[in-house]
Amino acid sequence: MALQRIARYRAGDAEAFGRLEDDGLARLTAPPWEGGREAGIRDALVDVSLLPPSRPSKIVCVGLNYRAHVAESLSVAPGAAVPEEPVLFFKPPSALISHGDLIRYPPGVTRLDPEAELAVVMARRARRVRADQALEYVAGFTCFNDVSARNYQKQDGQWARAKGFDTFAPVGPWIVTGLSPASLSVECRVNGEVRQRGNTSALLFSVPFLVSFISHVMTLEPGDVIATGTPAGIAPVQVGDEIEIEVEGVGVLRNRVAAAES
Repeated sequence: MALQRIARYRAGDAEAFGRLEDDGLARLTAPPWEGGREAGIRDALVDVSLLPPSRPSKIVCVGLNYRAHVAESLSVAPGAAVPEEPVLFFKPPSALISHGDLIRYPPGVTRLDPEAELAVVMARRARRVRADQALEYVAGFTCFNDVSARNYQKQDGQWARAKGFDTFAPVGPWIVTGLSPASLSVECRVNGEVRQRGNTSALLFSVPFLVSFISHVMTLEPGDVIATGTPAGIAPVQVGDEIEIEVEGVGVLRNRVAAAES
């Protein structure tokens, strides 16, 4: 299947999906995995505002899915060990922001870390699917930043507050269809400096396994997002820093850190 980059965006008062073509978007009647066709309208990229590429009912995140990251996590998650099964947690949809939006640094947070991840976007309802069929339920892949308040992660023991603040789930800039998730480089840069660099070939639990495993716990709905885990290299950021998450074959998700809103 040929690669396609599918964006969700706002053009004037209209919200639309479109296929990326050079410096524009060919507007679609719906996403292609829902049978969308070209609407005969072309929107220039400079005239649109990108939105999170799907509307998930839930964001399922996988912790400790790279062996090297498990070792460094001992400093923020005492007792961390290489898991025998995927470690799952949630981010609320209210945490979603898109490419170019601001990540807010909440009051009370003393260490804020970005985490570069490959994210899966679901195309079809998935319940108790087999791993060898899992990719048939996937719309495509995108970049994800699992922003984390490390002091609360260490203090609380569970991760709902540390991971769930508004703006703590940047995702985008678009979904890429037809991409194999088996061996993709994943990188985080802060102000142009590389902080994290890994490859999905090193995931402890592969994308098909994760989709199958999670679907045996909960029904995955179209648009749901699975964040597959982050490689080693976590480090804090400050207000004013620019974070870039790049996934091979997808593109770059870029957000700046800003002070909390008054």
